[in-house]
Amino acid sequence: MTSLPNTVRTLGELRASGHEHRTVKQELRENLLARMRDGTPRFPGIVGYDGTVLPEVERALLAGHDLVLLGERGQGKTRVIRSLVELLDEWTPVIAGSELNEHPYHPLTPASRRLVEELGDELPVSWLHRSMRYGEKLATPDTSVGDLIGDVDPIRVAQGRTLGDPETIHFGLVPRTNRGIFAVNELPDLAERIQVSLLNVLEERDIQVRGYQLRLPLDLLLVASANPEDYTNRGRIITPLKDRFGAEVRTHYPLELDLELALVRQEAQLVAEVPEHVLEVVARFARAVRDSPSVDARSGVSARFAIAGAETVAASALRRAGLLGEREAVARVGDTSSVVSTLRGKVEFESGEEGREIEVLAHLLRTASAETFRARLGGLDLSGFTDLVADGAIVETGDLVGAADLLRQVGTVPGLAKVLERLGFDDAPNAGQAAAGIEFVLEGLHLTRRLSKAMTDEGRTLYGSRE
Repeated sequence: MTSLPNTVRTLGELRASGHEHRTVKQELRENLLARMRDGTPRFPGIVGYDGTVLPEVERALLAGHDLVLLGERGQGKTRVIRSLVELLDEWTPVIAGSELNEHPYHPLTPASRRLVEELGDELPVSWLHRSMRYGEKLATPDTSVGDLIGDVDPIRVAQGRTLGDPETIHFGLVPRTNRGIFAVNELPDLAERIQVSLLNVLEERDIQVRGYQLRLPLDLLLVASANPEDYTNRGRIITPLKDRFGAEVRTHYPLELDLELALVRQEAQLVAEVPEHVLEVVARFARAVRDSPSVDARSGVSARFAIAGAETVAASALRRAGLLGEREAVARVGDTSSVVSTLRGKVEFESGEEGREIEVLAHLLRTASAETFRARLGGLDLSGFTDLVADGAIVETGDLVGAADLLRQVGTVPGLAKVLERLGFDDAPNAGQAAAGIEFVLEGLHLTRRLSKAMTDEGRTLYGSRE
């Protein structure tokens, strides 16, 4: 990879250093191959795509293809696109002051060509970091050809240049990302007449601005993201443009529960401790919502749903700790109920489910909790917990019942140590962790019809015997 030599500041010094010019696609191909050979992670931070999406992306890069990532919302399309920047050389030489990041060996604009002729080997060279070689535009209805490609700059005309002078052009986002990667997010939302302006970029690798006799052979990788055509009714990718992309890669939601959990752990900004079993309930809940026939499958349920759910659960635990003056803020399974109301706006329901949204989500959350209970604690002797409510006794928990209060109610429970071990707590769990384990068992026994459950007007939860 090209480094930043402190001594290389002119075109002559660059030639003397032995530097060779590579196109963007050559950089991507060769740097990707180098990472493959030495085992360096190619796409750090991308979860769940190792055996599906990323091999297709790698084949597209090795082939030198521009590509479209096609998938529902929240599938990490933009994250994948932005990660491509790490495959560029860390530093690359440019003509000092160039608007278009022109390589000193290959000047594009008339002004830069004149400079090379006038200064020769004394042409000043500066160095551009790869983080500055990425451009991105969210396709919106008000996007214009001028935004993407360029237009006449009236200020330059007012300064005395004639309209026929190419230097009166104000270049748009695409040419300004020359020698880099340019991404168009939600490409179908771009008006069809604006999509036409990208045809030359993809096929002839140049741009045309209004009536100027100007040809700028751009060097860039063009990447777009889009929702499937059967989801978005706002527009489509025009056929000639779609044909010019060399590769179309379909993305997807995490295929396995473990991948969903890994994604939540990586992305969620948790303000309190959320035990593994509670995170698993949230992840299973997100997957259940995604698979529910009551939910519009065409709009999808974003991975951000589970991430926001985990953050909401942590916030609920922190709120309880703040109100009760607890030192440890530890989430419990009861905190997941707050997710139903706060995240329902992230889900598009089928038209026949109007008015039943909360009911549907609450049912799916109970299902996710029961599945997690069976997976985590299946086969354990939990008779010590059912004995807690023998002879009409009640165990009270809830959003504002502290860990110490819950532990005081249950006292010493046979089998609790084994439960906490199964849930991944260490040999000396704190009060919050022990309370989280106890509440999970109580809720699981209720969901498997071994305990009764009632809610008070104050939002407290009462567990008792079913007899």
